[in-house]
Amino acid sequence: MAKPQKRYVCQQCGSVSSKWAGQCADCGEWNTLVEDAGAVVTPFSARHNLQSGGRPILLSGLDTAIALPDRLKTDIAELDRALGGGFVEGSATLIGGDPGIGKSTLLLQAAAKLALAGKSVAYVSGEEAADQVRLRARRLGLGNAPVQLAAATSVRDILTTFGGSAAPDLLIIDSIQTMHSDLIEGAPGTVSQVRASSGELIRFAKERGTAVVLVGHVTKDGSIAGPRVLEHMVDTVLAFEGERSHQYRILRAVKNRFGGTDEIGVFAMESEGLSEVSNPSSLFLTSRDENVTGTVVFPALEGTRPVLVEVQALTVRLASGATPRRAVVGWDSGRLAMILAVLEARCGLAFATAEVYLNIAGGYRVTDPAADLAVAAALVSALSERPVPADAIVFGEIALSGEVRPVAHGALRLKEAGKLGFARALAPANQAEGGAVKLSGFKDLPRFVDYMLGR
Repeated sequence: MAKPQKRYVCQQCGSVSSKWAGQCADCGEWNTLVEDAGAVVTPFSARHNLQSGGRPILLSGLDTAIALPDRLKTDIAELDRALGGGFVEGSATLIGGDPGIGKSTLLLQAAAKLALAGKSVAYVSGEEAADQVRLRARRLGLGNAPVQLAAATSVRDILTTFGGSAAPDLLIIDSIQTMHSDLIEGAPGTVSQVRASSGELIRFAKERGTAVVLVGHVTKDGSIAGPRVLEHMVDTVLAFEGERSHQYRILRAVKNRFGGTDEIGVFAMESEGLSEVSNPSSLFLTSRDENVTGTVVFPALEGTRPVLVEVQALTVRLASGATPRRAVVGWDSGRLAMILAVLEARCGLAFATAEVYLNIAGGYRVTDPAADLAVAAALVSALSERPVPADAIVFGEIALSGEVRPVAHGALRLKEAGKLGFARALAPANQAEGGAVKLSGFKDLPRFVDYMLGR
């Protein structure tokens, strides 16, 4: 039979008590607790009430002192930079990229370096046979590294192999779309299989302290294939970017629970594998013996690393009535439309009858808002056929009012430009100076355009 649940409610403050008392424990008033008809307790509700029947969890204070997590340094400085200092013990890392971009090559090089440093490393491939991985390692000059290789797709077999003995320090799964869990039905690569296989491998990493690296496929638009929850489950998500037709590769941290997401690692693909690029600016700057119209050097900032890239613009006059094109490579097309509108509305420059083409040299992708002024300089230079001095860099953010706004880390950008031989910078007026580069400041875009046109 259903048993009514008694409760007593204070008529002054509304607090609820399970038993009657003469004085309310919350507000201190006397004789204010009145019995209230509570909900009827049935056997079903008693069995499904989550407020009892569990075990109390251990709570710790936010100010509790803890030691920093141990990291596995791969001795590949660009990879360690993107990871925030190396792989963290017990973490799960997901790395994605286009086919043939170099994901497996980079991880094999990292695994070999860790194994040669005395760490236990296991490389499980679901796409290649162990002999294929071994041949690739020999081609890269890593044939003598004591890396344990296996070709398997069953998550149960993998966890049985490494769960019974000493767990490795680093476990690489290439790739997660080929793994299969027999706990659920479905072919490898389906949403349910990817989620279940990743969950089991991540649980193994947390319990045994093994750093697990999962290689993920990508879709045709560049995002990691499979359920979006996979990126939420792992600790770190790395995106390996670049065109196979170009030599360089960029490793970008999209998510990192143990570090920042504003660092990048730059690599160059060579016959012996991926090599580190300590000076990325050399990849994105073209050598010029004379001034060229429509080209401007912009000091982009990726995390704490300045990278000098070349912004190229081209304008083509059209006959009256033709619809002009706007083509952008490496920058936001909406941002370009905004810069063109500000140049026309605030500075009186007419781009409505001209096709505009904008390109970031070397295939680099710029998201820094400080590139606004450099793009404007390239557009003005291309339209007026007046070149920007070859020893000058340009950076600054442009507001819709035409104001040139200062940007972050200006001193760092100027210092990097000084190292590469640039003598002057065109920047916002109240931008902090730094280094030996001479700074020319501009408060608004009309004054900057007058300077570019020699008025």
